[in-house]
Formats: sequence, C-alpha cells, structure tokens
Amino acid sequence: MSGGEAQRIKLAAELSRNSSGNAIYILDEPTTGLHFDDIRKLLMILKELVSRGNSVVVIEHNIDVISDSDYVIDMGPSGGMMGGRVIACGSPRELKSDKNSVTGAFIDLD
Repeated sequence: MSGGEAQRIKLAAELSRNSSGNAIYILDEPTTGLHFDDIRKLLMILKELVSRGNSVVVIEHNIDVISDSDYVIDMGPSGGMMGGRVIACGSPRELKSDKNSVTGAFIDLD
C-alpha cells in the first residue's frame, strides 16, 4: 500500500468518527497517483474536516489542490540547496498577483 493510500484510509476512518473538531491533520502529497475525479473527492473530504472545526495542512505540488486552498505558503525559489525559503504566502488569489510567487502563475481561480 502506498503512503497516499494509507493516508486516505486514515482520513476515511477519521470522517466516520463524527469528531467535534479541534484536530490538526497533516498530509504529505495525498493526491499522488490519484485520478482527477478522486482528487475532487479528496478535496471534498478535506473541506468537510475543516467545516467540522479541524485544521488541515497539506504539502502538495498539485496545482488544483493549491488553487482550492484557503491559504498557501509558497516555498522556493527552487529545490534543494536553492529552496526552503518562504517566497510568498496568502490566499490563492493573493499568490496569483504576487510577482515573487512561482506557483501563482499557475493558479486557476475559475
């Protein structure tokens, strides 16, 4: 079982608990290997967790997930030794207009 599959099984278990919130979920690239329809389903699950009062932190490269986020921290300006710094942060709309954000150029607000 891949790491992404394990994360999704754990998310499904959490949703079935009917928790009252106050939890923090940290997901590392949960969309890896998922079909576009499954990514949309995952986004709905994450929004449900937030609507129940939980916090969700997602480390992700998928631009659809980034575009659908409430808040984005754009790291860079590159990878490895040339990365690891916050180059922009804010809502997807704010990143789209931030000249420092490499990710902002790819964000789809429609």
